[in-house]
Amino acid sequence: MTKAFIYFFVLLTVFSSCGSKKTKYKIGISQCSEDVWRNKQNAELEMESNFHEDVTLCFVTAYDDSRRQIQQIDSLVASGIDLLIVAPNQTESISEAIDRTAEKNIPVIVFERKTDSEKYTAFMSADNYEMGFQMARYIASLLSGKGRVLEVKGLPGSSPAAERHEGFVNALKDFPEIEIAASVEGDWTQEKAYTEVKQILPQLENIDLVFGHNDRSALGARKAFEESSNIKKLPKFCGIDGLPGKNGGIKLVRDSLLDASYIYPTCGDKLLILALDILEGRQYQKETLLSSAIVTPENASVLYMSSEEIISQRNHLEILRNKAENYLQDLTNQKFITILAACVVILLLVMLVVVYKYWLEKNRINLEREKMAQQQLEFYTEISHQLRTPLTLIEGPLSTLNATDEIKKLSPENSEMFTVLCRNTSRLSELINRLLEKQSGKHSGGLSFSEIDALTVKTAAQETVPVKTLENTFTLLIVDDNADILAYLRRILSPYYNVLEASDGNIGLQTAEKEVPDLIISDIMMPVMDGLEFCRRAKENIITSHIPVILLTARSLDENFVEGFKSGADAYITKPFSEDLLLARIDNLLKNRHLLKNIWEKVSEPQPQPKAAEEVEKPTEVEDAFIQRFKAYVDKKLSDSELSVETIAADLGLSRVQLYRKIKALTGCTPVDLLRKARLNAAMNLLKKGTMSISEIAYSVGFTAPSYFTKCFKDEYGMPPGEV
Repeated sequence: MTKAFIYFFVLLTVFSSCGSKKTKYKIGISQCSEDVWRNKQNAELEMESNFHEDVTLCFVTAYDDSRRQIQQIDSLVASGIDLLIVAPNQTESISEAIDRTAEKNIPVIVFERKTDSEKYTAFMSADNYEMGFQMARYIASLLSGKGRVLEVKGLPGSSPAAERHEGFVNALKDFPEIEIAASVEGDWTQEKAYTEVKQILPQLENIDLVFGHNDRSALGARKAFEESSNIKKLPKFCGIDGLPGKNGGIKLVRDSLLDASYIYPTCGDKLLILALDILEGRQYQKETLLSSAIVTPENASVLYMSSEEIISQRNHLEILRNKAENYLQDLTNQKFITILAACVVILLLVMLVVVYKYWLEKNRINLEREKMAQQQLEFYTEISHQLRTPLTLIEGPLSTLNATDEIKKLSPENSEMFTVLCRNTSRLSELINRLLEKQSGKHSGGLSFSEIDALTVKTAAQETVPVKTLENTFTLLIVDDNADILAYLRRILSPYYNVLEASDGNIGLQTAEKEVPDLIISDIMMPVMDGLEFCRRAKENIITSHIPVILLTARSLDENFVEGFKSGADAYITKPFSEDLLLARIDNLLKNRHLLKNIWEKVSEPQPQPKAAEEVEKPTEVEDAFIQRFKAYVDKKLSDSELSVETIAADLGLSRVQLYRKIKALTGCTPVDLLRKARLNAAMNLLKKGTMSISEIAYSVGFTAPSYFTKCFKDEYGMPPGEV
């Protein structure tokens, strides 16, 4: 059976792996920051990867933190990438990380920004110097060769910022009447540009144009100028990136928020193709400079329409790709289900074979068991023959004594004891006779020794005198596995109490939870569950914790007493015991419980402190906790007119009957009485304060009608609420 399950799970694992994607190349992509431009590039990389099923891309972003980027590159290398694509945060910042990657024979493509490392495999980017140069010439034409310019540069130390500045400055040398009034350091973000420009604006005069190294920097500068009260006329604003889309530079130029931008190509698809050329050994260019163009108000509308169409087509392709993947996944799932069904059929066949073998083995064991049973019966038969002689010597004299006048003149108690002696002798005789019948195959019907013993115990119990049905105040539960002890205790107690019986601790617990008796008498030595465990569980159970328990036992050492009391017993009586002692102890425990009832009978009224001579038995810790919990719950819900006994019982973890019996046993009152008393007591306190009307008080303590409240109040206190 075990091997069959192992084979099944091996097959399941193999088939489940058939539908998984096989990765041939794992490419790590380390972005120096996160922005719209890089998000567009990442989307292009992912789109291109859809055409290469054996490629897995792993993206990480350093958020302009060079130290973090170094750690991310090392982690990518440790994860087992086949190629690294990296945009350095700064020129010198991650050179050592690139060198370590190359030394492990992992190709490195540097894109968009340059690095000091000479161990890269390929470089791809637009010509940032050319961008700065061309933007300067276009700005010169906008200003007609004359004016003051504010430059907002990119992140210090990054190659695009340095090259764009250099190209911009060199181009303006041909236009001596254009002055760079100031250059501020940015970090490619709109927020940084806004802060830096706003800080320097009071020192600037007559700025004709702002050149931001990217579109976000130009927008940040525009915001600073718009908020300045000293600026009478906004200058022109130019940037670089020229991204498509809702917030891209092309739309900004079209909407006249920028006067020009320069398309900074992302080309994520070309970047991935270059990576695959390197991995698969095809020819590639080590240095690739991407072509670009200026976005002006004249061409912005056309470029925006074209870019929107491209984005729309890209979105459609993404939808189609997702649908295709779903179809392929459904096909894979169907294949898996078919294979799984075949495996289940094979497993069932294997299980049938195993079950058949198990059946054969079970039959063999049964034959062996029957053989052992026969040998056991022969042993019992031999023992029964050996017991017959002494049993006869006992049974005969008892029969003779039973016929004498002395026995007939015995008191009812002594006569009952003699009857017990005769009955147990008869039981032993019957047991031996049945064993002999088993040997000869008569009447036994294949009963085992334990079945015969249980049958004779039941017979003996049926022969005892049944309880008289009385309407007594207290109910007692007797727990003992000996039918004669049960009958003996029943004879003693039934004239005074209602008596319930249980043959072991487990049945005793069930009976106690169901009936909630006033007192329990339990033997210690019992099968299934002994008396100590029974007592411990009864005291731990919230339903039965208040019930006094008397333990009966033949063990009389001090440590036996200690063990009994530790289990929670209220009294400990050793065998043999006198009837008077047992009755007196029961009576004493029940009286103490009655005193406890008197303490809690008026739970809703303030009680005077008793004098020393009037001290009464206090509730146990468990009982006190229950009463306090009940009172706290009632106080909390007092204003709820819908509060019922069923709701209280459910929230306290009891049934309605269990709550009724437990409260009645502890306080002498029903839960309904206690709830009404609590409401009336609260009403009395509010009336004494005199801050509320009678109607308000009635509703606040849970009465639905002031008239009914007045009636209940008068019944309880002998006067209407208005006289308080």
